[in-house]
Amino acid sequence: MITFLRNLIVKDLGLKVFSLVLAILIYCTISFAIRNEVPSLPSLGMASDVRRFHNLPVLVVSSAADVRRFKVTPETVAVTVQGDPQVLAGLESSEIRALVDLTGIAPASHLRKRIEVSTPAGVTHLRVLPTEVQVIFPPDH
Repeated sequence: MITFLRNLIVKDLGLKVFSLVLAILIYCTISFAIRNEVPSLPSLGMASDVRRFHNLPVLVVSSAADVRRFKVTPETVAVTVQGDPQVLAGLESSEIRALVDLTGIAPASHLRKRIEVSTPAGVTHLRVLPTEVQVIFPPDH
């Protein structure tokens, strides 16, 4: 029994110590990145700029067979994007889409859906405010 325990600890000790050091290094790296919010790749080496678009309409996406009428509140959002300064200078608000996908959603009261943002290539969306909308199903007449 003692020989088994000794072999369990001493056998391949170098590999075990190396694995432990590597695990600690990976843990510390991830912990540091989460705590300090390491910047995303586009902002590390390239020049980038940030621009905010206000009053973008929230577009509702539903299946073609769905004839119900939906209303979302609020109807407009503010989107902050990041990208190359030249690209952002020519960027129009119509090229950024704030979408709410209601495909296959059953009518419900107090339904809230997250807003998805679509941007052109080379532009990254950083933030959308508010992050979700309330979906209202008007009563049928």
